[in-house]
Amino acid sequence: MHEHGLIAWLIIGVIAGWLAGTFVKGGGFGLIGDIIVGIIGAFIGGWLAARLGVHIGTGIISSIITATIGAVILIVILRLVRRA
Repeated sequence: MHEHGLIAWLIIGVIAGWLAGTFVKGGGFGLIGDIIVGIIGAFIGGWLAARLGVHIGTGIISSIITATIGAVILIVILRLVRRA
């Protein structure tokens, strides 16, 4: 996601956070929470994809997919920690 500007990061964060909240039961975290989860999820998804050697593609759609995968992983981890 290094080729995107700050506004694109925020938009990708909102979309990825919202999608992740939709995929994982329990809904989202509100607008600010979705942005934070989406942006952190983008870092997690990008790091994980690089470690696994997975390349989804280029552009904003691939960034949203990567960020959403990372955000889903983050939400699952947060919910596991919250329950413990």
